[in-house]
This record gives sequence, C-alpha cells and structure tokens, in this order.
Amino acid sequence: MTLAGLRARKLRLLLTGLAIMLGVGFIAGTFVLTDTMQAGVDEKFARSADKVDLAVLPEKDGGQLPAALLDRVRALSGVTDAQGTVRGDAVLIGRDGRAVGDMPTVGISVPTGRLLRYAIERGRPPAGPTEAVLDTETADRERFTVGQTITVLDHRRRPHRFTLVGLADFGIDREASLRGAVGFDAATAMRVTGKRVYQEIDIAGTADRAAVAAVAGPGAEVLDSEQLGERLAALAGADMKLIRAGLLLFGLVSMLVSALVIYNTFAILITQRMREMALLRCVGATRRQLFGGVLAESAVVGLVGSLLGLAVGFGLGAAAVALLGRTDLDIPADGLTLAPRTVAVGLLTGVLVTMASAVLPARAATRVAPVAALRTDLEPGTERFRIGLPRLAVGVLCGVPGLVLLWYGAAVMDKGESAMFTVAGGGALTFVAVTALMPALVRPLGRVAGALPARLAGVPGRLAVENARRSPRRTATTTIALTIGVGLMTMFTVLGASVAATVDERLAEEFPVDFQLVPQFGGTDEQRIPHEAAARLRALPQIAAVTEMRQQKVRVTGAAGRAEDGRVGALTTASLGTVVKPEFTSGALADLRPGTVAVTTTTARSQGLRIGSTVRMQTARGPLTLKVIGTTIDGPVPPYLVTEADFDRYFGVRDATALYVNARDGAAGEGARAAVEAALKPYPTVRVTSVAELKKQYTDTVDTMVVIFAALLGLAILIALFGIANTLTLSVVERTRESALLRALGVTRRQLRRMLSVEALVMALIGAVTGVAIGVASGWAVVTAMTEDIVVSLPYPRIALFVALAAVAGTLAAVLPARRAAKTSVVEALAHD
Repeated sequence: MTLAGLRARKLRLLLTGLAIMLGVGFIAGTFVLTDTMQAGVDEKFARSADKVDLAVLPEKDGGQLPAALLDRVRALSGVTDAQGTVRGDAVLIGRDGRAVGDMPTVGISVPTGRLLRYAIERGRPPAGPTEAVLDTETADRERFTVGQTITVLDHRRRPHRFTLVGLADFGIDREASLRGAVGFDAATAMRVTGKRVYQEIDIAGTADRAAVAAVAGPGAEVLDSEQLGERLAALAGADMKLIRAGLLLFGLVSMLVSALVIYNTFAILITQRMREMALLRCVGATRRQLFGGVLAESAVVGLVGSLLGLAVGFGLGAAAVALLGRTDLDIPADGLTLAPRTVAVGLLTGVLVTMASAVLPARAATRVAPVAALRTDLEPGTERFRIGLPRLAVGVLCGVPGLVLLWYGAAVMDKGESAMFTVAGGGALTFVAVTALMPALVRPLGRVAGALPARLAGVPGRLAVENARRSPRRTATTTIALTIGVGLMTMFTVLGASVAATVDERLAEEFPVDFQLVPQFGGTDEQRIPHEAAARLRALPQIAAVTEMRQQKVRVTGAAGRAEDGRVGALTTASLGTVVKPEFTSGALADLRPGTVAVTTTTARSQGLRIGSTVRMQTARGPLTLKVIGTTIDGPVPPYLVTEADFDRYFGVRDATALYVNARDGAAGEGARAAVEAALKPYPTVRVTSVAELKKQYTDTVDTMVVIFAALLGLAILIALFGIANTLTLSVVERTRESALLRALGVTRRQLRRMLSVEALVMALIGAVTGVAIGVASGWAVVTAMTEDIVVSLPYPRIALFVALAAVAGTLAAVLPARRAAKTSVVEALAHD
C-alpha cells in the first residue's frame, strides 16, 4: 500500500524530495570541497617530504634549533647532505617604492641539490649573496620577472638589492600564501632575517634515526619522510577544519528548514488522506500498520532525496573547487574526493531528518477512526483553532526566560564573551517560543499583512487572506522556515551596520584628522615611525598639525595586585583634546597631569581600577607610580594614557607608533596627500591612509561579511520558498472542489491565479516580518553585548529589501500552483472526491 501510494502521489512528494535534496546537497558539497582541499594539501606535502629521508624539528611549536646542531648532524655516519631551514621577515619593496602587502614578506632559505623541496617554475634556485627567488603569485601581482633587480629590507630595515633568478612554488605554505615569500640561500637568509637558528633540519642519506635523535637532544624530534608529510599536512589542514565547521553550521540550518518543510508536507498529506486511512482501518488496518506505512513512505522519500542530494553536493563541490581554482588559492581542479563518510553522512542525515519530521503526522494518522470513512464533510483546515496547553506552556516557559536572558546579557552583564553566550542562549529560547506560538500569531499577522493586498485585489484578495488565516498550524509551519533564514540575515546585517556606524562615529569624534600614518606591518616596539618623519611632515606648507602617538610595552600592577603586560602611551600635548579627543566615561581630560594616568574601561575592569586607584609600572628608568584620574572608552588611545612629559621622562622613546596629520584649509585633497607621500619616500614601510579610505576599508570588510552570510543563508531561504510552493501545490489539490465552486460562481481564471498569488504573498510577509522582528531583537542584543558604547544601527533600507524580496519570491512560488488550479476543468473538479 505504501509503495502504491508513493507511485500515485509522486508529484505531491516531488517538492519534499527537493527540500531534502538541497539540504543534503549543501552538507555533501561541504565535505566534497573540504576533502578535496585536504587531499590537495596531503598530496603536495607528501610529494615535498619525499625528498627528505629524516627531518629534525623542535619538539614545541615555535621552537628553534641551534645553528651548531647542523654541523653535528652532518658529521654523522650515513648523512650525505643536511641543510637547515631559515625563516623570518624580509620586506619586499614593490615597483612603486612602497613595501608590498599588509604584512612583511616571508624570507625563506631555499635548499639545494636533492633536498630542494620547492618547485622552481621559472629560472633556477638562488646560488649566492646577491640572488633571490620570489613566489610566483607575488611576482605576477607585482609584475616582477626573472632577471630584474628587486629590493628587500632586512630585519633592521636596511635595503639590499638582489637579482631575481627564479620564480618558485613554495607549496601550500600558509605563511607564504598569505604574506608572499622571497627565497635566498641559507647564509643570505640569515643575514636578511637576522635569524641565527633553524626551524628545521632536513637530512638525506642512510643515517640511523636513533643516532640523529641522540645528537639532536631532548628538545627536538626526528621524523621520517612519511611522518613529516603528515605533520605538515595536519598543520595546514587546521584551516580546512575551521572552514568545514563553518559551512556545516549553515548546512545544519538548511536541514532544519528542510525538516520543517517535510513535516508540513506530511501533515498536509495525512490530512488529505484522512478518508483513505479511515477506509483502511475499516478493512482491518491497525494503528501500527498505519504508523509504519507513513514512516516507510518518509524513509523512501528521504532516501531518494538524499541520493539526489549527494549528486547535487558533488556538483556543488566541483563548482566550488573550480571557482577557488581561479583565485590565489592553490586548489587542484581535478581529482574530486567523494569519501564513503560523505555518502554515509548524507544518506543518514537525509533519511533520519525526513523520518523524524514525519513522526508527528504519522501519529496523527493512527488516530483516524474507522467511522470517519463514512463522513463526507472532511474538509481540511476548517476546524476551530485553539492554541492548546502544550504550545502555550512551551511558549511561556521558553519565551519569558529567553527575553530575560536577551535583556540581561545586553543591558546588565559586563560586555564580552560571557554576555554574548548569554544573549545567544536567550535568542535560541526566544526562537523556540516564537515557533510554538506562531499558529496563534498567524491570524492577527495575516490580517495586518493582507490588509493592503485584500484592498487592492478585491474579492480574490480577501479570499486569499482568509485562506492564509484559516489553517494557522499549516501556515505557521510553512512560514517559520522563512522566518529562520530572514531572521539570521537580519541579525548579521544589524551587526555589520552597527560595527560600521561605530567606526564612523569614533573616527569622526575622536580623530578628526585628514590622514593616518601607521607602520605598514603594525605599530609594535620593533615597527615604529621615525621621529624624523614627523619633523619632515611638520615642515610642509600644506600641513597644519602633526600628532604623534608613542607607546611602550610595560609590566603593570593594578589595584588587584596582579601584574600583567600592558601598553602605556602619550600623544602630542598640543593635540590632546583638540585633534585627538578621547571620550571619558568617568573623570575628565583636564585632570590628566604629570603623575596621573587615564585607563580604558576594559583595562580598568581587568585590573580593578577606578578614580583614585594607583598603578605601578616597571620602567627601564625605575619604578613609576601613577594615580588614575578617569576611564576612556576602548578605542585608538592606549590602554594607559599618560602625559607627554611623563612618557619622555620614564621611557624616552622618540619614535611614534602612529601619526595623525591635518592639512591646512583648502589643501586636504590630492595635493596634500602627494606632499605627504613625497616626504615619506625615505620610509617605505610607512602607510598613508586618509580617513575616508579607512572608513571604506571597514565598510568593505563588513559588507563582504554580510554578503558571504547572505549567500550561505540563501539556501535556507530557497528551501523555505520551496516549502511555500509545496504547501500551495498541495493546497490546490486539497481545495479542488472549492476552486471549482468559485469558478462556477463566476471567478475567472485570472482571479483564481491572483487569489493564490496573494495567499503566497501573505504567507511570505508573515514569515519575513516575523524573521525581521526576531533578527532585529537578536542583532541589538548581540551588538550591545559585544562592547561598551557601540552604536546600534538599523539598516532600514536593507531590512525593507529583505521583506520585499521575500514577498516577491513568495509570489513567484505561487506561479505553478496557480496555473494548475486555473487550468483544471470546472466539471471535473466539482466531481473530485
């Protein structure tokens, strides 16, 4: 009976299979993509490690091997060659005279002979103190070719010129891929990077492993070529684990939405087959047989949908690999990996989710009384709706604590990780409550959402609104799937807009400057802007003011008596309060005098500081005790802000970690920027950024994040729209006689199509508006829990766009069901049973 029913209702179950196919396809595609990436990593490192017989590595991550160890290893019996790997910073200067990239280029020693592990794609390896090779991607991007001269800054930022003798593929090396790489022979690499130690020693020959281990000592470990390949692949594979976890998270969201669509589909099918099941009971079918039949039906649908999903997932994985192959990532475009685990996980997930979604409808099927077969008034969806005690209990028991946790995490708790976890828990409980209470919300929301369509579409519009409202459970289950996707997209959009608005406000209020100058590779104790650069800028006629921020790392003991590393800093006295305006949450800038300090709110919290507390700092010129006069919001100012006089007296550091430049009136355009860049020509590692560019960098980053999340959540929304189409398709079948009666009473085919389109529009609006409400509330709570004084921004145009797109997509989902209803013969439909 189950198999016969499936053959008879194959069109009805098609969209159910599509929903599960998309969910399984996303998960399977994630595994295919990440497994293929991991296989590429394994292959490259295995091929590279094959050239090494033994390798000596530090036992601890980040450890180093002394240079003298190399000579001792070379003296061992059976060693035909041994070479050490040197790695450090080597800043490459581009054709424009500025340092390349946002981070220093990696300087690497390139082995020779058999131990050459890197593929030289053009030219040859370096063989002297004036020769170098570049990684292929950096060379192509910067338009360097073999035979040209390149300039590299050593660890003391002194320039050295090298002849480019080759272009190399350094394999799947995370640092080299991210930062670019320049290769030298070992002696030159030590001279440029300043390193006098090795990160690895590679050995060729038949040396005894135990003898090598004895020479290397307890602080090192010895690996053979196979173990070395596994170690390097595992290190690079950490990124794949993170990527896989993130993609699977979105895959699970898609499966949750699929489960809701499947549940709704089976619930409708059970309702439609009420008389059929009652007739089966009349002829002897037991409750257990009916329950098992529905579950068997769901298992078949889940299996077919999962098999199709595996095929879709393989295609998605292939497309993703091909797309990544066009980027800078070194991903093989062939040899896609479909592991048995992927097949097993896809099939189990699809079948189990489908069967679990069908349990409640299957239970409903067992409650059909045999006498129901004699009834002729079984019109689905006409029963009077009551919220019911279980739904009410779940709604109250989850909704009240959820709202309390949202408010407590956002408004009461100290900002940070704990507050965000509290908010996440509150959001999850709130969503469960909305899911439980959604049927009770359908009728009032449907009245509001359908007010304008009902007025514009006339009688068909009013009928459509009533159709959407008359079966609240069905409509709620259909729309809650859309609520998930729209809610998550809205939350991420609110988060992104708030971060961007906060950056804009902070820059405008605290740093009303034209240009910001920072060391290209970070303002640390090693990377500073020379004081002479500030003096050159002050001498320019286009420049009105130059503010220097100087910082120094110190050991600080606060009121809690706990010592920790901190950064103390000062700004140019004439600019403090005029150009740079730190916002105080307690105290005032006017109280900052010699012997005092202002601290950020995060620092004050961690060290137990308040106005009147004292902090002790250990400086090179002796201990320093300062009195706290106020707290500032976290931002560009240092954690410990002192006067310029105190900083000069105790630290004496003249070079700045950042410069803030204001142009004279009328000179803030390209003329001032050109003058600044010309003055900084002797300092190639100083980056000039206008405030407008700085804002754009933040905005672009946030927009990219939102687009990525929207693309990943788009699958969940697509499945939800399939759910709307599925519901309408089944509803058309269910209401065949009703539609025929309307046609007999004078409703035209166009009006019938309009009625179903408006019904889909109302359902989509209910889901979208509910999702927006949950997303805005969750976004506000997450943003508020992140940090102090963040600006909460609601991007109304984007939110309105989400609702509009959901409405349009919902209307499009009704096209096929509406056409089918309009084409049905009136006479045949009136005879439908």
